Amino acid sequence: MEPIMYEEKITIQNQSGLHARPASELVEVSSKYDSDIILVHEDDEINAKSIISVLSGGILPGMEVLLQVEGSDEQEAAQAVSALLHNLPD
Repeated sequence: MEPIMYEEKITIQNQSGLHARPASELVEVSSKYDSDIILVHEDDEINAKSIISVLSGGILPGMEVLLQVEGSDEQEAAQAVSALLHNLPD
């Protein structure tokens, strides 16, 4: 049986996607938690705790990502990361 993890589809709404400043904020928030935090876009898995991974993911405005969070604090981590992704700064 697969372990239960948090998943949520999110459409990136800001005007610039996950470029330097929003990517940095995502990594900062994600790094506060023990859980694994992954953004999936098409077949790419982006580690939300790695600035290199987030920036090289090429997430642009209007793209849909699947937020996956798994670990001991996944509910708290998922809420924080989801809130950030729904309200990304430009």
